[in-house]
Amino acid sequence: MTEVVETKRSRVARRQVDKFAERRAQLAAAALHTLAELGYARTSLREIAQNSEFTHGVLHYYFSDKVELITHAVRQYEAVCVTRYDGIVETATTADGLRQDFGAAMANTLDIDAPLHRLWYDLRNQSLFEESFRADVIEIDRRREQMIDNVVRRYADLSGRPLTVSSSTAYAVFDGLFQQALLHKLSGRAEAVDDLRAAAADLLDLVTCDSP
Repeated sequence: MTEVVETKRSRVARRQVDKFAERRAQLAAAALHTLAELGYARTSLREIAQNSEFTHGVLHYYFSDKVELITHAVRQYEAVCVTRYDGIVETATTADGLRQDFGAAMANTLDIDAPLHRLWYDLRNQSLFEESFRADVIEIDRRREQMIDNVVRRYADLSGRPLTVSSSTAYAVFDGLFQQALLHKLSGRAEAVDDLRAAAADLLDLVTCDSP
């Protein structure tokens, strides 16, 4: 009888934990829109509450402060984003096909998710000053580097061309290209998306070289 009672209590406790985590996920998703629109410095829990269906008190109950909410929101978003090229890598059968699909995918995410990418770069810059979420930013950055490394290594395999740069260098180059394109996109430059599509594809050739 005691074992049955303990099992029921354990199940109730797990459900409560699951509901708490689910509500935190909902709040983080709701916060992303305001964060992406206003940026880190201009966003408070009160601002987020005013732009969502949740009250300021509810936000404070599930998150201790703005830093915790922002970090949770960005990690939640990035958990999906760092897999955005996995399907392309897994299904690619030719170097040219991978090259074109990767360029198109990079351009597409720039086109439809520009505000969220802006939020990521804002948070990464803020981490230079805010030690409280620096470790989270470093971890996200590491996963983004791995995402790019998967692409360039698969391209090198399919093309029979060895890589000429390290994983960190490849990531820095592609990330710099994307951030520049994002700036142009947000500035209203009509060609920004198409330029990124072509440049991302061409850059794969620059991080590999013809075999001797």
